Amino acid sequence: MKKQFIIFLFLTGILLLSGCSKNRKQASADEILNADKAFSKLSEEKGMKQAFLEFADDAVVILRKNSYPQIGKAKMEDRFATFSDTGFRLQWEPQFADAACSGELGYSYGIYTMLVTDSVGDHIIEQGTYVSVWKKDNDGHWKYVLDTGNEGLGEQE
Repeated sequence: MKKQFIIFLFLTGILLLSGCSKNRKQASADEILNADKAFSKLSEEKGMKQAFLEFADDAVVILRKNSYPQIGKAKMEDRFATFSDTGFRLQWEPQFADAACSGELGYSYGIYTMLVTDSVGDHIIEQGTYVSVWKKDNDGHWKYVLDTGNEGLGEQE
């Protein structure tokens, strides 16, 4: 009986040690939120094109309305080759982030706003919601691996 109790304690200890670390999970969620905020800030300051390329994982997937999935950073670079984001700004505000227990994968979501800049100032041309899935790379940086959004916002509940 004593031997079974010791085995039980040993197995319980293994399960507790291999369980989800709330501290690591929360720290990773906070890092994702900060990465998403830095991503938006770069988009505001240097343009959407530079921000989307800088924060993308090599295997990124972009999902957009009326379009097949765009897979891979190289394809995004090709798409952006003739793209100019002069005259408009894309900015967003992350509202929430969460992470896996491993601290290597997570997501964020929030509200985005696209603004057109003319001689009078900024005008909102589109608002909507977005979600990004994030993965920690080998250097410890968060890169988004999937990004998608939905146009339009109804009344806030």
